[in-house]
Amino acid sequence: MIKSSDIQHVFFLGIGGIGMSALARYFKHQGYIVAGYDRTPSPLTRELEQEGIFVTYDDDPAIFNSPSSILHSPFSILNSHHTLVVRTPAVPEDNAIYSFLRGNGFDIRKRAEVLGLVTRQMKALCVAGTHGKTTTSTMLAHLLYQSEIGTNAFLGGISMNYGTNVLLCKDSGYVVVEADEYDRSFHHLRPYMSVVTAVDPDHLDIYGTPEAYREAFAYYTGLITNTLVMKHGIALQPRLQPGVKCYTYGVRNDQTPNDQAVNTPDFYADAIRVKNGQIYFDFHTPVTTLQDLRLGVPVWVNIENAVAAMAVAWLNGVTEEELRNGIASFKGVQRRFNIHVNTPRLAYVDDYAHHPEEIATSIDSIRRLFPNRHFIGVFQPHLYTRTRDFADEFARVLGTMDEVVLLPIYPAREEPIEGVSSGMLLQKITNPDKSIVQKTELTDFLKKRLAEHPEPVVILTVGAGDIDRLVPQLEKELGNE
Repeated sequence: MIKSSDIQHVFFLGIGGIGMSALARYFKHQGYIVAGYDRTPSPLTRELEQEGIFVTYDDDPAIFNSPSSILHSPFSILNSHHTLVVRTPAVPEDNAIYSFLRGNGFDIRKRAEVLGLVTRQMKALCVAGTHGKTTTSTMLAHLLYQSEIGTNAFLGGISMNYGTNVLLCKDSGYVVVEADEYDRSFHHLRPYMSVVTAVDPDHLDIYGTPEAYREAFAYYTGLITNTLVMKHGIALQPRLQPGVKCYTYGVRNDQTPNDQAVNTPDFYADAIRVKNGQIYFDFHTPVTTLQDLRLGVPVWVNIENAVAAMAVAWLNGVTEEELRNGIASFKGVQRRFNIHVNTPRLAYVDDYAHHPEEIATSIDSIRRLFPNRHFIGVFQPHLYTRTRDFADEFARVLGTMDEVVLLPIYPAREEPIEGVSSGMLLQKITNPDKSIVQKTELTDFLKKRLAEHPEPVVILTVGAGDIDRLVPQLEKELGNE
């Protein structure tokens, strides 16, 4: 790989991705000249441009030779000896810019590989798992950042506390990283400590079988150098190096027998209660208890995420008072169960959930927060392969809502698969109150459904595609109903 002293320019293929943009911001902060390509503009790419990062949306290598291009002068992208190219697997092999860079001798590295190299310079606190890793890693970053310890962070979402997906703290030797299992990316990391939240099979287009998926996590645990904190009871057999410690975390509810100490996690929450719309709980470590903590974002699943984040923060020296203040001041992550409208007539919630178990968790939180409301769920399936592999599970979970609305599948990096569509999924849903709607028609469709339901309604939009582009319009139009 190019020596760090030789690199002057960094070019990102797929710069609009959440993980890619975090790295781009990091290299910009380090003083490199940064540019990138993405297929379409987005709020995130516009922010990068405002920060002085050049972004092209034209898949044409000719832009590198344009006299008016910032890439030409001072960013001589044609100098392969001083340019590092970072790519995401979401950019297809036949992309013209990618082909040009390969054909001209540029050093092209996957995002995960570059992230791994960057984080080797610090104590990496990584959060892995099928679900919850973005919220948990952002919580952990906030707990450390607002403490005396401080941290750097590369996050998989935009922190509502800081308005960014990267935190930089030159005086801290720590870095918080979301460890992504897609394409075995997390195998490039060398965690000092790591959380594993869940190992429910996903990305079967990459792994093939649930067993291979879990094996990838077992291999990952063997890369940890100090401590593993894993959710109590998950189907994971860690493969730890000698001397690496292992703790479990979880939530004990009112039905958990007190005499079953053998089943008690090392870190756990209990005494959970709701007061004036806020969630409070007690946090137990192996040696102490913090009572009456307030959860900054009162979503039920965040209790478990908070326990994991506080466990790692506590193990690294964050004080009890800093834990208490940090978890109360946590504002959440964009597109992680964000409540955009909350009136007696309508509650509108948007969430990134795109796996059956994640959607089930969102539905459970909706039912707890807004009981006895007519529940309309809007789901945009993400990837043909995921829709195919989990069609029955999606149908079962979606069918528990009062009304189901499907958008067409968001393909992302994939080509269509014959027989796999939102129509196929709709047929499997047993709930008779179901529809398929085009994105352009969704706002009018929901306004009509609201008019037909005089009772209080809750609407949930979920999915990992581009459904988030509809949120501002839905918030404005539905909030006026």
